[in-house]
Amino acid sequence: MVSAQSRLVARVTLVTRVTLGKRVLVHPGAVIGSDGFGLAFERDHWVKIPQLGGVRIGDDCEIGANTTIDRGALEDTVLEEDVRLDNQIQIAHNVHVGAHTAMAGCAAVAGSAKIGRYCMIGGNAGVLGHLELADRVTITAKSLVTHSIREPGEYSSGTPLQDNRQWRKSAARFKHLDDFARRLAALEKDKNDE
Repeated sequence: MVSAQSRLVARVTLVTRVTLGKRVLVHPGAVIGSDGFGLAFERDHWVKIPQLGGVRIGDDCEIGANTTIDRGALEDTVLEEDVRLDNQIQIAHNVHVGAHTAMAGCAAVAGSAKIGRYCMIGGNAGVLGHLELADRVTITAKSLVTHSIREPGEYSSGTPLQDNRQWRKSAARFKHLDDFARRLAALEKDKNDE
């Protein structure tokens, strides 16, 4: 169902059980309501799990070009009112996005994640499945959210680009960083005590 004053631009595909609120703008190539990535491994092969839910998009949302929003497995995938999605974003099955949230290009939200209200997700950021983000959370570009975020604020992850050999060394040392920092602080304390 497409409500009043909503506009679908060229090559938009509404697949199954899709409801668009009022004044929704869907840019070219967007696909809404396709099957989610519902699979189960049985002995020696993958079995497709039927996707029975739909997609509900609230009033005043904007969906960018070539963005995909999968329908839910059992319940609906939901975008509340005034959600703004840039181009080439993936919203997986059963995701719930709170009102007034915005996501930049190439962001991806995995299945059954819940994004709060007034959140901002930077370009090429990812949110793993079944996680929850509180209201008013900002995720900076290229970050990967690997655990639920319960407090508002700005969060980042990732490392800057380096020569591959140097990056490998840094990655190996990263897991020891806290220990190195404690040992350095202890050495500085001993030096100051002299």
